[in-house]
Amino acid sequence: MKIIEKYPPQKLLVEGNDDQHVIWALCEKFSIPEVFDVIDCGGIENLFKSISLRFKQTGIKTVGIIIDADIDLNDRWLNVRNLLINQGFNMPENLPNNGLVSINGNVKVGIWIMPSNDTNGMLEDFVSFLVPQNDELLPIVDATLDNIENQKLNKYALVHKSKARIHSWLSWQEDPGTPMGLSITKRYLTTDSETCKQLINWLQKLFIE
Repeated sequence: MKIIEKYPPQKLLVEGNDDQHVIWALCEKFSIPEVFDVIDCGGIENLFKSISLRFKQTGIKTVGIIIDADIDLNDRWLNVRNLLINQGFNMPENLPNNGLVSINGNVKVGIWIMPSNDTNGMLEDFVSFLVPQNDELLPIVDATLDNIENQKLNKYALVHKSKARIHSWLSWQEDPGTPMGLSITKRYLTTDSETCKQLINWLQKLFIE
């Protein structure tokens, strides 16, 4: 289903559908006004290609970018930093730990690199921060995955272990296999972590202030 873009001046670009639904759920949870579109770009390469096109849109005021660090945060940062320098933005050498917001004339750009701007990882690592403290299932998930890996039975690549981890945990909830975004709405996941609060502050600074 094609998502209709309703807010021409303000766009938040994300890699995929899971990112989109997690952001929607967080915005609902924290009562962030619906004043920007969250665009599923269908992967990191498509997202990078779309950046220059977004800045060419008539009336554009704000472009937010959320991407995964994956296995090399510095490489991800350098790629997106160079793209934005080419758009005329004065970019710092290092990505701030609380996310970047920069202004060029009347246009604002923001960057958040999952999970927390300062470490390798991805959306699923961020979502793991939302597992309630003292949860008794997550240690069992970790032990199970370690056991599978020790026996070389894992079908997942180790780089995707965080995906296996959070989705295993979600499969053991009241409604097994609930997607990450809906798990925030259903309150299987909390929003109390400092990293989550920093992401919300970044969104508010970028799109609301």
